Amino acid sequence: MRLKRVLPLAALMLCTSTVAGTAPALADPQASPAPAGGPLRILLTNDDGYNAPGIRKAFERLTAAGHDVTIVAPLTNQSGTGTKMAGSPSVTVKHPEPKVWAVDGTPGDSVAFGLAQVFAGRAPDLVVSGTNFGPNVAGLANHSGTVGGAVAALEHGVPAIALSTGGTSAPDPVTTVNAMGPTLDFAVKLIDRLRSRARSGALLPQGVGLNVNHPVVGSDGKGTAAGVASTFQDPQTVLEPEYTDAGDGTWKMTVKVALRPAARGGDVEAVNAGRIAVSPINADWNTGPADTAVTAALIAGLRP
Repeated sequence: MRLKRVLPLAALMLCTSTVAGTAPALADPQASPAPAGGPLRILLTNDDGYNAPGIRKAFERLTAAGHDVTIVAPLTNQSGTGTKMAGSPSVTVKHPEPKVWAVDGTPGDSVAFGLAQVFAGRAPDLVVSGTNFGPNVAGLANHSGTVGGAVAALEHGVPAIALSTGGTSAPDPVTTVNAMGPTLDFAVKLIDRLRSRARSGALLPQGVGLNVNHPVVGSDGKGTAAGVASTFQDPQTVLEPEYTDAGDGTWKMTVKVALRPAARGGDVEAVNAGRIAVSPINADWNTGPADTAVTAALIAGLRP
């Protein structure tokens, strides 16, 4: 996933149908500036599936906050699909209830369909992806479908926030589901902050989104986080696969969590300390002017 360029957060806070693979005009991201102080039109997606507890709780909480929320999310669990888009000639889409669309594809497919069809002609004010069941810090974010859904929105110029609930340890599922409540309470506060600072303009700078990781606090998951931290993506991988040759052309694979010392100021450090990590993300592979200069020095004098 494309999470290379780091920007300071302080700057950011100033019925069933089968749809053919046509390419209708995407919603115009400039057509719908955020209403000053008013409710937002939100496209809500995820990677756990349209009926997962995280997205349903998000729908309820954001709707209760007064926003106009529409779920456009994968039909089935798509965890770990990153920024993948199927690119097939057709996609099956279900519309099981009002304000809910289920796309038989990845989070990226879901967001693309939502922008092209559900929000055709007028982009949503914001895409929210999550809340995910488990963290998306460090290398986990590279492969996260939750973050991938946010990146798909950013590619089309629509502001986006990825939400995840969990820490680097693994509490039981019930505790994590409980912790989704505080995650979404914070999300509402964050969106209110963005909206008030944006006035009638864009909620976030063009091409920039936020990756929010809320820790699980307390034995029941309902505790209050120790604070909010402006962070960057810790460069460690977190997950390490191990392979054992079965001797018949197949290999047995196990994946273990292999945490290294957390980078100071990174998302892992913040979540481990019980704080909410908020990291900027973007939708391209650029790493910034300093790295461009390094590349130029590396290839200086080379000829075809």
